[in-house]
Formats: sequence, C-alpha cells, structure tokens
Amino acid sequence: MKTTRALSLMASGSLVLALAACGGDDGGGTDAAEEGGSTAEGGGAAGEDVTISWWHNSNTGEGLEYYEQVAADFEEANPGVTIEMEAMQHEDMLTQLDAAFQAGDTPDVYMERGGGELADHVEAGLTKDLTEAAAEEIELLGGTVQGWTVDDKVYALPFSVGVVGFWYNTEMFEQAGVTEAPATWEDMYAAIDQLKAAGMEPLSVGAGDKWPAAHYWYQFSLRHCAEDVLTEAVQSLDFSDECFIRAGEEVEQLVAAEPFNRGFLSTSAQSGPTSASGLLATEQVAMEMQGHWEPGVMAGLTEDGEGLGEKLGWFPFPEVEGGEGDPEAQLGGGDAWGVAADAPEQAVDFVRHLLSDEIQQGFAERDMGLPTNPNVTDAVSDPALAQLLEVRDSAPYVQLYFDTAFGQSVGGAMNDAIALMFAGQASPQDIVDDTQAAADAEG
Repeated sequence: MKTTRALSLMASGSLVLALAACGGDDGGGTDAAEEGGSTAEGGGAAGEDVTISWWHNSNTGEGLEYYEQVAADFEEANPGVTIEMEAMQHEDMLTQLDAAFQAGDTPDVYMERGGGELADHVEAGLTKDLTEAAAEEIELLGGTVQGWTVDDKVYALPFSVGVVGFWYNTEMFEQAGVTEAPATWEDMYAAIDQLKAAGMEPLSVGAGDKWPAAHYWYQFSLRHCAEDVLTEAVQSLDFSDECFIRAGEEVEQLVAAEPFNRGFLSTSAQSGPTSASGLLATEQVAMEMQGHWEPGVMAGLTEDGEGLGEKLGWFPFPEVEGGEGDPEAQLGGGDAWGVAADAPEQAVDFVRHLLSDEIQQGFAERDMGLPTNPNVTDAVSDPALAQLLEVRDSAPYVQLYFDTAFGQSVGGAMNDAIALMFAGQASPQDIVDDTQAAADAEG
C-alpha cells in the first residue's frame, strides 16, 4: 500500500513544519535513565546484552564530546547496553545513510529528515513506528512531530528544528559601512556592493554539495509562490505555476551580481576551513546562507573552537518585491531521531532519553541546534540563535526543504538543475522542466 505523506499541521494543509509547542506542561518527557529500566514496555529483559548503533553528524568539538558523554551515561544507567556511535561529516553521513537504506541495513538510531524521504522509508518497511512506544514524548513535542508523521503514525522524534537565513560577520559589515541587516533584496544588493567596494567577498556558498545553492531557489520560490501553490505542488507534483520561473530568474540575477567566493562551484558546504562555513568562520567572507546548525559547525572549524564568537549575527531571508508568498514564512526543517524497524527496543528507550529535558538542555546550551522540547528553549545561549528561534516561532508557517519534501528522485533532479544554473548552464525553465520530468517519471 502506498503511504500518504503527512507534511503539514496547519489548517490549510500546507507543506509545513508547524512549530507552536503544545502539551507537555507536566515537566517534560520520560527520561529512561531516571526510570532505572533498560527497556520500554514490550522490550527485552533488564541486563540483556544489546548493542545499539547510533549515527549522527556532531563530529567535531563540544558537540561530539557531549554525545560521547551522553552515550557513556546511558550505558552506565542501562547495564548490558552498548552504544556503538559513529559521528560523521554531514554529507558523508547522508551518503552512507542512502547506501544503508538501499541495502536494508539501517543503523539502529539515525537522523531522519522527514518529508518524502521518510515516506519512502516507511513504505519500504525500514523505519519503526514510535506512536505508542514514545507517546509521552510525542505529546510533549506537540505539532512539531507532524513533519515526521506518515498515515497518522509518528516514525521519528524531532530534536532540532530551525529555519534558514543569513549568518554574517558583524565587524565586517561595520567596516564596509553596512549599518543594518538587509530587510529586502534591494537592501541585500546594496550591502553586496558595499562589501565588494571594501575589498571583501560578500557571500560563500557550498555549491559543490549542491543543496546550499539549491536553497536559494527554494527561498525565492517561497517568496514568489503563494502557500496554496506550494501545497498543491506537493500533492500533484505539478510545477507549472509561473512563480517557479520567477524564482529561477531571481537566482539568475543573484549569480550575475557575482557575490560569491572564488571557486564557489567546487566549494564544499561544511567540510574543513576552505568550505563555505569555514570561510565564514575564518573571516574570509562576510556572510553565508545556512541553517540553524551553523554556529556549532563553525566552532568545530576554528582552532579556538569559538567560530566567530561575538562577531556572529543573523537575519532572515529578505523580502522579495512583487512576491505572492507570505514575507514572514520561512524555509526550514530539522532532524529527528529515527529507529530502524528491526532495532532492539532499547534503541527506542535511547531515543526517548535523547528528547528528555536533561539531554535537550545540554544540546541547547552548547548551541548544537534549536531544541524541540518546549521545556528547555530558554537554554539557547547564543544571541543569534535566540533571534532565529524567535523568527521560527513567529512564522506563519515553515516550508520544509524542497529536496526533503519531494523525496530523493524529484529533489535530486531539482538540486542538480539549480547547481547547473549557478554554473551558467541552466535557465529558469530548465529547472522547472528537469524537476517536472523527474516528478512525471516517479508517476
């Protein structure tokens, strides 16, 4: 039976992740370690020797150290349970996860991005239904779980949800005479000109990994397309609305302005100091459009482990003149802990533990992301992340990343075509045509 993608929460049925927290006034989710048992109801016997494989992308700095301690503490509280952790660079992890899903050999606990990708995993019988086993955590998280719901069942617990915007070096802006964060794209182009005039490279983009470049087309589509158009697109896979062409024209204009770092077509997103994130962290560029994970990534790419520190600022994607989309809507998504269908029940206990107040608070205090547990959102310490959190929670809706929402085949074709536009080898119509062809082939 074909699964139904449940990608929305709001009354309009739009393709969103709704972020208003509900429920959970009883002080938080159940902490498996505090209960003293090693398994949830229906699990194995206490003391049973079990190894749980856990894949994630917190592979540097304080984030890696924190997760190593989380695993060790869980093992100590649950005799007989061993956490076999693999921390990978983000793109490497995605590649290995794709291979694992294709081989039917999924790690017990892994990062699930939701949307069409999750629907495919569920249809293939690769992901465990957590609806009953994690009912308390699901109630705590409220509407946020809708992005990881298929056929009214929850298959992963989101631990970090954020929005994409521009991270920037406040000191470089000041030196270039940019006194305010751009609110419109007219402001943005003026800032780009000022930064270039000051001898600075305005923007970095990891176009070598495609998805950072693709996010520009997503963002311009969000500004130009009405919400009901995006809703219809995910249901019908019809990309004929002219707003998608206008989004491509905006990207063409941006690329023509030459705001990006030298060699941007081969630049990686987050891997090493010469990556797009590394260039921002080491003050080689003034800004980068990235997600909520950026401060943590940059901290791992600088020798002092601080990233830009107090120089780091953030602003949302600017308004677009003439757009039919809600100017307050945001592009975003998040990561959730999924459990393989054949994983031991102790893996579910571990995921529930990862959503506890204690673990989510430590996650927030280390600026590893934006926590979904409503009891600990005030633990976000970085001022820029706190601003992002405010924008996230006040947005009328948050549009799920297109490649995640539409699934691997359609999203992959879309990203490929957008990357070609950045290289000057595709037109706005080519992006629509290639995406539509992939959608039609999926049938």
